[in-house]
Amino acid sequence: MLHDLVALWEAHCRYEFETRDVDATMATMVPAPYVNHVPTMTGGVGHDQLKRFYKYHFIGENPPDTALTPVSRTVGADQIVDEMIFSFTHTSEVDWMLPGVAPTGRKVEVPLVAIVKFVGDKLAHEHIYWDQASVLVQVGLLDPKGLPVAGAETAHKVVDKTQPSNDLMRRWPASAGKPI
Repeated sequence: MLHDLVALWEAHCRYEFETRDVDATMATMVPAPYVNHVPTMTGGVGHDQLKRFYKYHFIGENPPDTALTPVSRTVGADQIVDEMIFSFTHTSEVDWMLPGVAPTGRKVEVPLVAIVKFVGDKLAHEHIYWDQASVLVQVGLLDPKGLPVAGAETAHKVVDKTQPSNDLMRRWPASAGKPI
């Protein structure tokens, strides 16, 4: 039987970020799910650990203006890969993305990719990726001067291809006018 993976994933995200309902979120998942936020290794393995994570460190703990802006989506037979812009104002501690970092009041916009595996009509796991250096620049914990990192510009470039390329490559101007 084929399941509407997009509808299942969108319901899961709605429970996480809109209604902020832990039990409804968990009901979208297999009995022993896991979530791995790769850059910070946060999430949980198994029902109890993941529910604890969701209840006390994720759902309901995200800042009120948290938003997901879709960029692209690839749907396979039993997986979805979602590319989005994740944004929020750092008005509360965001354990899963900035563990141990006190609120800075700064706006964060970062490209984020979710790889979601389904078993039947339930989510089995999520692997979530983002550029942690970009987040750290935006909250003021990492000075980008002299480093090959950027802040919110990374999110802006994902949705607007006219944004500059190669600004971090100091040798880029040297290739101007060379034969191609």
